[in-house]
Amino acid sequence: MSSSNVAGRRSVGGTTTDQLRRANLSTILELVHREGPRSRAEITRLTGLNRSTVGAVVADLAQLGLVSERMPHLGASPGRPSPVVHAADRIVAIAINPEVDVIAIGLVGLGGRVLKSVRIATPVPPLSADVVHRAASAVAGLLAGMEDSVTVVGAGIAVPGQVRTADGLVREATHLGWYEEPLSEMFERAIGVPAFAANAAALAMRAEAVFGVGRDVDDFVYIIGGASGIGGGVVSGGTFLTGSAGHAGEIGHTFVRSSGTRCSCGSSGCFEAEVTQTALLDAVGLRADEIAGLGAALAAAEDDAAREVIAQDTEYLGIAVGNAVNLFNPSVIVLAGFLSALCEGAGAYMESILSAHTIRSARESVGLVPARFGSEQLLIGAAELVFEALLYDPAAFERVTAPRLSAGDGRQPATGDATLATGDATLATGDATLATGDATLATGDGGPVSGADVPSIVGEFNFSA
Repeated sequence: MSSSNVAGRRSVGGTTTDQLRRANLSTILELVHREGPRSRAEITRLTGLNRSTVGAVVADLAQLGLVSERMPHLGASPGRPSPVVHAADRIVAIAINPEVDVIAIGLVGLGGRVLKSVRIATPVPPLSADVVHRAASAVAGLLAGMEDSVTVVGAGIAVPGQVRTADGLVREATHLGWYEEPLSEMFERAIGVPAFAANAAALAMRAEAVFGVGRDVDDFVYIIGGASGIGGGVVSGGTFLTGSAGHAGEIGHTFVRSSGTRCSCGSSGCFEAEVTQTALLDAVGLRADEIAGLGAALAAAEDDAAREVIAQDTEYLGIAVGNAVNLFNPSVIVLAGFLSALCEGAGAYMESILSAHTIRSARESVGLVPARFGSEQLLIGAAELVFEALLYDPAAFERVTAPRLSAGDGRQPATGDATLATGDATLATGDATLATGDATLATGDGGPVSGADVPSIVGEFNFSA
C-alpha cells in the first residue's frame, strides 16, 4: 500500500504535548521499520518534522532500544554526513504458523527480516495443545545462545481459520479440527510473552502489502493456496478490508461449481473444495515436500490426465479471480502458494479464462502477479501482528528479556518480567494505513533483496478490450 505522508497518522492517549511526542515516536519508528534505514535528513523530508524534532525523537527511540544510529560510508558528497537511523537489530518477534502437515516457527526482526526458522512435520493435523508445546520447545532452540542479544516483544500466530483478533480465540479452523480454542492465551502461558493470533491468509497479505508486491498499491486482491485450503484478503483505497468481525476475505469459500464437492464449511462447490494442493501434486507425481517444484512440473506436464486437472482447476481459479476483479476493481491480483504454481502451469490459458469471467472495463490493466515471498510470508505477517502494538505506541515499550524456556520442555517457562505494555493500542483495525517505500530487505539467509528483485506490478497479463 502507498502512503504519501507518513506524518500525523497516529493518535495515542496522554496530554497534548505527550500525545505529539508519542505520535512522532510512532511515525519515525514505523518509517524505518517499513522503509528501511534512513538518514536523519531523509526522515526530516519524509515526515515533515523539523530537524531538531527528528533529532530528539530519534534520541528517545535509541534510549528505548528501538533504533540505532550509524554514520554512513564517506562518499564524494560535500558537507557533513547525516547519521543513518536503523531499526534495532535486537528487537524480534516470535512467529508461528500451524498447518495440517507442518508447524513453522521463526524469529523475525524489525524490518520484516526472518532471522531463524524451523519447520516441524506433522503426519496428522496437530491438536492446538500439541502445537503450543512443540512451538514452545522450538522457540527455546531458536533462542539458545541469543538470550542476551535479543529482546522478544511478543508472539504472532498465523492460523488457517477464523480468529477473533481481539483476544486470539480461534473460532474455527476446520482443517485442523479446532473450535473455540483460546490460542493466544495458551501461547502466553507457554512462552511467557504477549501473544496475538489472526487469520493466516490475512497476515500473509499484510506481509505482501508492507514489504512485497503490494507496496505502493492501494487496490489489490491477495489469494493464497496451501495445505489447509485457500484464503485471501483485499486492500481497497489503501485500507485492509476486515469486515465487522474481522473475517472478510474468505475467497476460498466463494462458489465456483454447481453441485460441487462438499466443503469443510458445510457448503458445496467452494473454491477451496474444488482446487486443492494435494490434487495438483498428485497429478504430476510430486510429494508434499516437493511443492517448490510444482509450477515447473505443471507447466511441463504432458499426461492427458494431468492436463485435464490443470485445465479444470484453472477454470475454477479464473472464476474466483474474475469474481474478485468484478467486485473490487483492483489494479493487481496477487497469487501465492500453490495457486501461483497453478497459474504458471496454465500459461496463456489463464488469460483466456480470466477474460471470460470478468467484465471488460474491470479487467483493463489488471496485473496478475506472483507473491514476492514464499513460505516466509506467513512468518513475516505473523510478526507484523506483534509489531503493530510496538509501532502504534513505542513510548509504552518496556525492555523485556527473551523467554526463559527449556529446549526440552516448553510447557513451564518462567515468565519473569516478559511483558509489553501496549496501553490503549488498537490491533489489526480495519482502517490501518501503513507507510511503505523502497526499503531494502533481507531474506532469511541474510541476503539482501532490493526493489529491483520485486516482480513487475503489471506482471504477465494486461487485459484491454
